[in-house]
Amino acid sequence: MNTPPTSPTAQLAAFAADLRFDAIPASVIAKTEDLLVDWFGSAVAGKGARPVETITSFAASMGPTDGPAEVLIHRSRSSAYFAAMANAAASHVAEQDDVHNGSVFHPATVVFPAALAMAQTLGSSGQQLLTAAVAGYEVGIRVGEFLGRSHYKVFHTTGTAGTLAAAAAAGSLLGLNAAQMQHAFGSAGTQSAGLWEFLRTAADSKQLHTAHAAAAGLMSAWLARDGFTGAAHILEGPQGMAAGMSSDADPAKLSDGLGTRWATAETSFKYHASCRHTHPAADALLQVMQVNDLKPADLARVVTHVHQGAIDVLGPVVNPATVHQSKFSMGTVLGLVARFGHAGLVEFDKHFQEDLTVALRDKVAMELDAEVDAAYPRRWIGKVTVTTTDGRTLQGRVDEPKGDPGNTLSRDEITAKAQRLAAFSGGASEAEMARAIDALWTIAKSNKVGPLLPGAA
Repeated sequence: MNTPPTSPTAQLAAFAADLRFDAIPASVIAKTEDLLVDWFGSAVAGKGARPVETITSFAASMGPTDGPAEVLIHRSRSSAYFAAMANAAASHVAEQDDVHNGSVFHPATVVFPAALAMAQTLGSSGQQLLTAAVAGYEVGIRVGEFLGRSHYKVFHTTGTAGTLAAAAAAGSLLGLNAAQMQHAFGSAGTQSAGLWEFLRTAADSKQLHTAHAAAAGLMSAWLARDGFTGAAHILEGPQGMAAGMSSDADPAKLSDGLGTRWATAETSFKYHASCRHTHPAADALLQVMQVNDLKPADLARVVTHVHQGAIDVLGPVVNPATVHQSKFSMGTVLGLVARFGHAGLVEFDKHFQEDLTVALRDKVAMELDAEVDAAYPRRWIGKVTVTTTDGRTLQGRVDEPKGDPGNTLSRDEITAKAQRLAAFSGGASEAEMARAIDALWTIAKSNKVGPLLPGAA
């Protein structure tokens, strides 16, 4: 008779190792397919971005040129390790990848690169790929929730929890048993990293966070398969992740509803091409402007009522110097939304430093709001107070920003978004994207996961 795992780390590892496709509700599988197509668009959108190209060039220099795994933006082949690294870097630069509110974690950008690279290497089926992705999402989300708000104040959760998420996905495809998965978590956790300091100087680290998490998680799973051991209590141990990275960790969240609560289905899509902390306020401002038929010239002042996490992440970005940094500027995002009705890739690329955008940016302020802060991170409420040039004071409120599960994107919207992302970067033609997206919508029927894009000529 097997003894049930007792520690939170062991329980989470056993769940990831034992998860099977038939145990996952059909609605969760469908949501995972949605998330996969959404991720693919973001990954292709990374083509041409300097930080992404630098990491991809490194991967090409270090790895084989005829490996089994696909490097999407270069239409090349490499080992699973370096393909995961390159694709994860590419996934996180357009700021259009998904997010789970409660964990403040971007699962797709670390889970799918590791899962796709491993599936292509092993010749796994589409059902195995989707199962691995769910394992990665469920693990990473729970680790992010476990580490808590204090962790996110300093650490980029996608880099830290993401390393374990990638290990879970890769470990699922490798067929790790519960003990091996726990070792993989130990190795992943000891390598988890990612600090927010890069935002202050517009450094490139955010792409390194995801690249490292996906590759290190994959390596951790592979090592565990071959007998390499990791810390048994890497999450809750006295010198584990919580001890070093959190002051409010809650171990109960690691095993919360395993197999009954599907956190994967709680994941949100991103509509605006910016940090998710800006989205609630952006949608609330858009609501005020549409209801009251306001133009940018009508705005005298905009106060965004936000949670502390938004202030922690966005507060240091006062005068954004790059397109990517501008996506972490509340004022810039709201300035673009006021001008164009949304803040997309083209708007950031062409207009973030224009005089009108800067003038609008300087009219925006963030203030801590007790209601919004108490609801966060489970709910991301958007509240704004707009003062108009003719002296009116107008209030806006959005309880579910566009992309949240209660205000989600349709499959047509997800497809259109992926096509826009590819067109912006030139990463793939409309026809190539259409073929790849069609294949991804039906990936569960595939006996073997193959390349998504045709190889370079």
